[in-house]
Amino acid sequence: MEVSNRAQVLVQAMPYIQKYAGKTIVVKYGGNAMINEELKSAVMSDIVLLQLVGVNVVLVHGGGPEINAMLKKTGKESKFVNGMRVTDEETIDIVQMVLAGKVNKSLANQLNLSGGKAIGLCGLDGNLLKAEKQTKNGDIGFVGDITDVDVTVINDVINSGYIPVIATVAGGSEGEVYNINADIAASAIAAKLNAQKLILMTDVRGLLRDKDDEDTLISVVNVSEVPRLKNEGIISGGMIPKIDCCVEAVRQGVDRAHILDGRIPHSILIELFSDEGIGTMFF
Repeated sequence: MEVSNRAQVLVQAMPYIQKYAGKTIVVKYGGNAMINEELKSAVMSDIVLLQLVGVNVVLVHGGGPEINAMLKKTGKESKFVNGMRVTDEETIDIVQMVLAGKVNKSLANQLNLSGGKAIGLCGLDGNLLKAEKQTKNGDIGFVGDITDVDVTVINDVINSGYIPVIATVAGGSEGEVYNINADIAASAIAAKLNAQKLILMTDVRGLLRDKDDEDTLISVVNVSEVPRLKNEGIISGGMIPKIDCCVEAVRQGVDRAHILDGRIPHSILIELFSDEGIGTMFF
């Protein structure tokens, strides 16, 4: 890239940097961007850059592949019902150990090594996430629906100059621990924080008019259009719960919600700091 082109990129980014400085953005991190080391490095550098220019970033993560690998080591088979992990007593112990331990602290460490300042948390810290047993998919064990979000500890971490990195396990009323879908947790946290943006990182370009043609990306969707898009079959399958999370966040006061392709390096920066954008934005 020529020097003049680099300067143009910075000039184009300036009004966006000014717009988001001091604002809060919640990023749900998962998919291929969490497995591929090159993509992981790009995400970490994006988040550190956002912190350096004054954006408050909250990183919410899952860890499905790591949980699957640990279950396999212990001889347990991974089972799912409607995309939700069947989580018995032994499995929830492994989920808590892997998510709130290995994955969470590894991500915080990578952000620190990339020049940022990060602190690892989980939904049990400071009563951040409270939950009750989910029943709509039958009895699938220690899988929870969020009943309350207390963002006091998140705000304390942000006000101390750190990036909160949050593993999505939650506490029950009688000391139980529940596994929480990371998209749902990120949406609830973004709403409670009155975040400027919620970003869900996935392994697809965004919402496609034709799911087999990435050139049919729908860039902007008003949440009022979602029921029609569902009826037309444009929103279907695994996109339904992700888009429902975006809709719920916007209806709860989040300014914009985005579904981004985490397979594209620096997709967060491209979406936030350029005129083009690359995913699907909900408002």
